[in-house]
Amino acid sequence: MAARATVDWDALAARARVARRTKAVVLYAFLMAVSLPIILPYFWLVTIAFSAKTGVADTAVLWRSMAVVIPAVVAFWLTAALAQSRRQLWIGFAAVAAIALVAFALLVGPDLHLGNFIFLWEPDFASVVRSRIGEVKGAVQFPNVWHAFGNSILIAGAQTAIVVTVASLAAYYLSRFQFPGRSSMLRSLLVLHAFPVLTLIVPMFLMLYWIGLLDTLSGVIIVLVAFELPFAIFIMKGFFDAVPWDIEMSALTDGASRRQAFVSVVLPQVRNGILAIAVFTFIRGWEEYIFVFTFLIRNSNWTMSLYMYWVRDDVMGVDYGVVSAVGVFYLVPSLILYMAAQRYLMQMSIGGVKG
Repeated sequence: MAARATVDWDALAARARVARRTKAVVLYAFLMAVSLPIILPYFWLVTIAFSAKTGVADTAVLWRSMAVVIPAVVAFWLTAALAQSRRQLWIGFAAVAAIALVAFALLVGPDLHLGNFIFLWEPDFASVVRSRIGEVKGAVQFPNVWHAFGNSILIAGAQTAIVVTVASLAAYYLSRFQFPGRSSMLRSLLVLHAFPVLTLIVPMFLMLYWIGLLDTLSGVIIVLVAFELPFAIFIMKGFFDAVPWDIEMSALTDGASRRQAFVSVVLPQVRNGILAIAVFTFIRGWEEYIFVFTFLIRNSNWTMSLYMYWVRDDVMGVDYGVVSAVGVFYLVPSLILYMAAQRYLMQMSIGGVKG
């Protein structure tokens, strides 16, 4: 009893706090170390897009911007690790952000401009860029970037609508009904998803040529849908498996038809899976490159990935700032969509594996 009475609980609590902070510091340091090689190229891309000038190969602005951003990230990390209350955390974040913004405005602000985004308002921007350095001829005639943007939206949107509709119906049937060959079909879905699609480029090219869909957006949409459906069906089946059969049976007992029970009872239960599949499929269609590069020939059918490729191929070495600006423009829609639906993408993984 006397030994217990002499325990210094304050010292134990202090050691526990130190251990907790040490673990937090080590964790944040590890996350920063592994994320830096991923974040740094995007940071350089954005910096070059807003600062590079035609014919000028000066990278000083990159190092000045890094001299601001890297200490700011470290300061955020230390603030998050050492703050003892939420109020201290937000005050520290605000102070670090204010200092970083002031330093960025002083060191990098004078070099920032929007001249590299000339392709947004100048359809024949490549000729303008070439004329800045004395070149007149160019190998590629670029379409309007908004036309390529619309083609990408059309492909991604149509692919998303078809995949979500077909995958939902097929996954519901696989989840709720027993039929011969059901287990073999489920296994085939995984095999089809793991199959290397590049080995089918030549056969698909010939098939599209024979049926008259080569160099059309419809042909690309059909190919993308065929390759995305197995994965979407497999994931959606997991969500349908997680919906209790009793809920649907209660609706049928109350007089609802199978279609009414599916639309009004089951689908609302798997809406997170539908949203996740929709976001994943849309991003996949938006960033598609191999199929559009192979199956689309005329520049009127270019998507943003093809536009980005030909800007790099035709303008690289002339104005790398424009190349980076096109990359930023191409990146922003998918980044916004991913950040808005990050919670649903996580639920897609959990729900699909659980089922």
